[in-house]
Amino acid sequence: MSDMELRRRLDALESKDEIRALVTAYGVACDEHDLSRLINLFTEDAVFTSPNGAMTAHGRAAIEAMYIDTFRIRGPSFHWTHDVTVDMDPADADRATGLVLAHAETSPDGVVSLAAMRYADRYQREADGVWRFARREISFLYYTPVQEFHTVLNDLERVTMGGTRHPADYPEKLAVWQAFAATYGSEG
Repeated sequence: MSDMELRRRLDALESKDEIRALVTAYGVACDEHDLSRLINLFTEDAVFTSPNGAMTAHGRAAIEAMYIDTFRIRGPSFHWTHDVTVDMDPADADRATGLVLAHAETSPDGVVSLAAMRYADRYQREADGVWRFARREISFLYYTPVQEFHTVLNDLERVTMGGTRHPADYPEKLAVWQAFAATYGSEG
């Protein structure tokens, strides 16, 4: 293995570790309502979005405004990540994509709620050498008041926001889920 190849592989490993730390910092900043730390985790032109359109912001200033609105109505919360996959861009060592599986305990408008979600991320290493989110899309399996949790997985409308229930973002909308159901049927 050449020195250049060894350096490339070492940089990829270090980058993946830094990106995983970025993902952790996001959850901590959300729980602490640390707005300045949270906003610094995004590139200036970052996009934050959700399939249902409830959370959409383009640019760091818009993301900050979105989180100010979110934090105003949300009391204590606890975010934790489970699996984090990071795929380095083979054509650009300063770009990567990832999938983050996570849960959260939140209290929007004083309603204690549970959420299971995925983040589809694009990461960018900027000129200062710091990895940041360039794009973050949050998709919900469920987001529900605790008292409804025992029945929510049996319903297609598993996402409660502002007191209104919405269809879940996944898995029913995933092409692989739909292909399985079309091929083998579904009992659920």
